[in-house]
Amino acid sequence: MVADMNADTMQIGEVAERTQLSIRTIRHYDQVGLVPPSGRSDGGFRLYTAEDVTRLNYVRWITPLGFSLEETAEILRLIEGAEDQSQLADYLARAQASRDKMARKLRQADELIDVLKRLS
Repeated sequence: MVADMNADTMQIGEVAERTQLSIRTIRHYDQVGLVPPSGRSDGGFRLYTAEDVTRLNYVRWITPLGFSLEETAEILRLIEGAEDQSQLADYLARAQASRDKMARKLRQADELIDVLKRLS
């Protein structure tokens, strides 16, 4: 698929800046089919749209929660309204459990920081 560069598309470097993801990570998400670019320039460069950036941000939020690539793809389809809602409750519960675990670790880190600050 070849698309002309225009104001509605951006190359991977700009997408990396907007999403705070590395170019390598964005390429990986393309290679595994999670977020393929919407087009390619005449020179073969990946071209992304604002919708692609939104999708990449969703992936950026999903992956630290421990979901597999397949589950991440399903969650993306759920978010985009193209997937059966039967898995929604499970994904929501798992995301909340991951968040709670991260919150506990953050509290532990804060406690350690407080102890270390008192020593200085």
